Order: sequence, then C-alpha cells, then structure tokens
Amino acid sequence: MRLQGAIFVVLPHLGPILVWLFTNNQMFSWYKGPMMLSWCPPHKVLLLIWTTTYSVMGYASYLVWNDLGGGFGRALALPLGLYAVQLTLSWMVLVLFFTAHNPGLVLLYLLLLYGLVVSTALIWHPVNKLASLLLLPYLAWLTVTIAITYHLWRDSLYPEHQPQPTKEKSD
Repeated sequence: MRLQGAIFVVLPHLGPILVWLFTNNQMFSWYKGPMMLSWCPPHKVLLLIWTTTYSVMGYASYLVWNDLGGGFGRALALPLGLYAVQLTLSWMVLVLFFTAHNPGLVLLYLLLLYGLVVSTALIWHPVNKLASLLLLPYLAWLTVTIAITYHLWRDSLYPEHQPQPTKEKSD
C-alpha cells in the first residue's frame, strides 16, 4: 500500500478527533449512569469498534480510488463523492450524539447514513467487490448503533420504558 493508501486509512479518523477536541474531551461522559443501556458496550469497546470501522472504510475507499485509476478523474466523482457524503454525515452524527444529546434527531441521521452506506456499497460493487464487502461490518455496526439510539430516544420520550432496578428478595 502506497502513501496514498495510508492517507485514505487515516482520513476518516479526522472527524472523530475534531469532535473529541471540540467537545472538551467529554464524548463518553454524558451517557454513563442512567442513560447507559445494560447491553450497550463500554466506551473503550466503542472506541475500538469505531477506530476499526473507520480504518476499514478508509482502506475500502483506497481500493476504489486505486481501481479507478487514482487522481481526481470524473470516474471517481460518484463512488468517492457518495463516500465523502456518508463519511461527513457519520461525523455529523457524532457531533449531534455527543453535543446535542437529542437521540431522536440522531436516529434520523443514522437512518439516512445507513441508506447512504448501502448506496455506497452498491456503487462500489462493480468497481471493487472487496471494497463493497468491507462496508458490511460498518452496516452491522450501524444496526447496533441505531438500536442503541432508538432505545435512548424511546426512553427519553417514555421514561416508563426504562428498565427498573430489581429489588432482591430476602429469605
């Protein structure tokens, strides 16, 4: 993999780094405690998953770029333009999730993002099948993220749906 490949792998991490810097390093502090779902992975696991996901997406975009001849040709406009839009939307979701604390709005953006990632995979498939397949783990993770966000949104609207602590019976 050439220098360009490394740039493609690192580029997707720019958004989360900037979000982390602009949210005063408090990305994961707001959902601890009562907002934390029992089945939600801890923040260190989330970091690992997102880091891996962004790296794999970046590598997949490099494969498409390379197979279409590199550079900035017209053939790259749709496949990498769509990728750029979905990557930007992914970064916007982070901003909304960690600063606005509005799970309903985040859920809408995540559903739009899901559709864009599916579209990107379909556009990439004729160009590079491996690149298209590398987006499948991202879609799987987005499904989990959508489920988490849905539960946060539902619980914010209907607090009675929140799991109640169980009292231990004394014998």
